[in-house]
Amino acid sequence: MSQEPQTITLGGGCFWCTEAVYERVRGVLSVESGYSNGQLANPSYEQVCSGQTGHAEVVRVRFDPAQLSLREVLEVFFAIHDPTTLNRQGADVGTQYRSGIYFHTPEQAAVAREVLAEAQTAHGGKVVTELLPEADYYRAEDYHQHYYARNPDQGYCAFVVAAKVDKFLSTFKRLVRDPA
Repeated sequence: MSQEPQTITLGGGCFWCTEAVYERVRGVLSVESGYSNGQLANPSYEQVCSGQTGHAEVVRVRFDPAQLSLREVLEVFFAIHDPTTLNRQGADVGTQYRSGIYFHTPEQAAVAREVLAEAQTAHGGKVVTELLPEADYYRAEDYHQHYYARNPDQGYCAFVVAAKVDKFLSTFKRLVRDPA
């Protein structure tokens, strides 16, 4: 793959959790919360939460492959959410919380297939993560962007998001961004 920045779109349950982790990963240039792979144009958060739009809550992760490989991006992804629960992450239930890798290039799809197969083996064949091209992506509302960074003491952030961030920090020390 080229050394130009790449973008991959990931659905790992609530986008606040996934975004908060990737904002701490060395080599990640930007993270944006949004909605992907649904049927309604420009859906609102409320519409996505209704389960009627078909969208997943996702993050678009833009990264520098000279510092962070797609394989590493996906290894973090599988470590910070439960890829074996269909349409659910913890207490968050609905199709918008499904596990998904939404690729942007055929090369990304090939790497994702390899990592997904490894995850299947590690989880006894129970992984339900979908692997599809990104489609119908829409940026989430401004108040969702960098939500954990702006609201660390909010209840969900303090208990659910913080636990995922802590798991990343302890599991992937070599990938933790230097505090700047």
